[in-house]
Amino acid sequence: MRARLDIAYDGTDFSGWAVQPSRRTVAGSILAVLEQVLGADVATGLTVAGRTDAGVHATGQVAHVDLPDPVWAATGPTLLRRLAGLLPGDVRVTALAEAPAEFDARFSATFRRYEYRVTDSPWGADPLRRRDTLAWPRSLDLERLNAAAEGLHGEHDFAAFCKRKENATTVREVTRLEWHRVVADGVLVATVQADAFCQAMVRSLVGAMLVAGDGRRPPEWPASQLTRRERSSAVTVAPPHGLTLVAVGYPDSPGALAARATATRRLRTPAS
Repeated sequence: MRARLDIAYDGTDFSGWAVQPSRRTVAGSILAVLEQVLGADVATGLTVAGRTDAGVHATGQVAHVDLPDPVWAATGPTLLRRLAGLLPGDVRVTALAEAPAEFDARFSATFRRYEYRVTDSPWGADPLRRRDTLAWPRSLDLERLNAAAEGLHGEHDFAAFCKRKENATTVREVTRLEWHRVVADGVLVATVQADAFCQAMVRSLVGAMLVAGDGRRPPEWPASQLTRRERSSAVTVAPPHGLTLVAVGYPDSPGALAARATATRRLRTPAS
């Protein structure tokens, strides 16, 4: 059977999601505990919606894993609590449930939504939020930030904002991109949503908008980079710790899940 895992983590001390030899990663930590509870090679095919970079956090990450039916029948009711007792404190599986066979955490997703937190307070980030909030050394104007964001909406080739991979497309559709200032503490939050993101894309978009927000570039400048077909050296990648994956969306029905996965594979997989 296929199990869906909803996952949250503080990415500060992880070298990203993907398993890497001799490095502490989110996937590595989860797989180690699954092996401890279920036995070696029982849980297979761990697949995630978004492979976050080192230092990036998540409150709404989603993954799937395949388990033999008898194992799920025997351990399913207690598995979530057992994982909670064994996982390190900076990663949690917040929900665990049987998913349709058609569910694919990566390819069935219709959107990924991130938030990026920035403070322009002269005294810096709140000590209790310093791990997920960037302290910006200049004052930021909310109207300029949203004007910069407006030009980045829609489907574009975001090559200027991506670390290009061979034979991989950099065309993405940004369906939501906006800033708001939190009344309680004055922190600025960017919400960025798209069908998918290429590597470093969200942090590059944020970096381009920040220099428009503090007045060093005009609000039209980030959108002007969309004419480039290669990584722009003028775009600074914002630090990872301000970024959190907050939600991943999926269709409701098994048929729609399968159709979405098929369409996404056709779109994302380069021809041989």
